Amino acid sequence: MGAAGDGGRPAGQPVPSEGTVSAAVAAEFPGLGIAWVEVGARPGKSPDPVLRRLRALSDRFYGAHAIQMRERPIPWAYRVFFRQIGLDPDRTRTPVEQLALDRLHDGEFRSLGRPADALTIATVETGVALRAFDADLLAGGLSLRDSAPGEALPERPAGLAQGTLIVADESGPVEVLFGPEPGRCAVGPQSRRISIAAIRVGGVPQIAVEEALWMATAEVAEA
Repeated sequence: MGAAGDGGRPAGQPVPSEGTVSAAVAAEFPGLGIAWVEVGARPGKSPDPVLRRLRALSDRFYGAHAIQMRERPIPWAYRVFFRQIGLDPDRTRTPVEQLALDRLHDGEFRSLGRPADALTIATVETGVALRAFDADLLAGGLSLRDSAPGEALPERPAGLAQGTLIVADESGPVEVLFGPEPGRCAVGPQSRRISIAAIRVGGVPQIAVEEALWMATAEVAEA
């Protein structure tokens, strides 16, 4: 990770911004949080150093590794949270478990370009759930809250069920928390600035969140 900066932060890495969690959601799900960093980068083919790290990660990740993964503290914390919000983690996989299954199915961690490869590396290495957004489409900081009456997303024009857990910015919903759709601020060919966000759940240490963000940022910015 390189030399440490202030407070143990790797030199040259940005300080993560901490989002807000509504009082009702925080009371129901202690430990839930969102943090993000912003990096200037264009989507496209991952550079060779990132591809080499992806191949190296594939070479040391086997079936036994995937089976044991869910028993580790951080992946287990996401499984617990999924159950709390009504998702069966054996059907709707947590981010790190979905990557593990994809690795076993494909025989490798397949390159999907920038920033997806960076998120794969950081998520598999730390277990922390990461998302990427087009920073220029976001309005202000990120937050976690319940959806309000009448709120909608482009992929759900009929409206969100009231009380749906969402990632939001100052203008409204960005995406459903751990939902399958990319939301309204998805990274696309036109993106020039990317916000990488980490979703923390109860039982996930803050240092793991920061490590995941620093790792993903370094991979996205890799020349």
